[in-house]
This record gives sequence, C-alpha cells and structure tokens, in this order.
Amino acid sequence: MTITKTRDGEKLTIALEGRLDTVTAPELDAELKEGLDGVKDLVLDFTNLEYISSAGLRALLVAHKTMIGKGGTMTLTHVNEIVHEVLDVTGFVSILTIE
Repeated sequence: MTITKTRDGEKLTIALEGRLDTVTAPELDAELKEGLDGVKDLVLDFTNLEYISSAGLRALLVAHKTMIGKGGTMTLTHVNEIVHEVLDVTGFVSILTIE
C-alpha cells in the first residue's frame, strides 16, 4: 500500500493506494499516530484503495475515535463499490462520514 499525505493548515488528506489489510493497517496506524498533531480535519482519499479487511476497518475506527476525541472530523472520500459494500455490511456507513 502507498500512503500519500497532503497537509493544508489544520486539514490533513491521506490518499491510500492498494490494499488496507492485516499487513498494511499497521503502516496506516503509525502514520496517523505521528501525523495528527494540530489536525482538525482528516480526509482519507480512497480513490485508489482496492480492498479493506477487518484490520483496515479497525484502523479507521481508531482514527475516527482519535479525531472525535480531539474535537475534529474524519471523512472518507472517493470510496469505490467494493470498499463501500464492506463498510455497509459492517455498519461503518452509520459511524463514518463518507462522501
């Protein structure tokens, strides 16, 4: 998986490319732990995300809770049908903001 970060003031956009699974979720966790200082708006761009597993879902949940705890927001953008179906079946669509 490739992670590309773009910071604009208090907004951080993270574009994910590839698969967010057991192997790559710790990579995203590490990026989020060290990169959220001063961030109020976290945007995860899923334009090139092909797949998400339960480990990936856990990473999203941790990030979401972190942002809520900071009084911030987290938004998923450009979610493809395969990933959206996983988010729907697991109930994450009712927890996360998806645009």
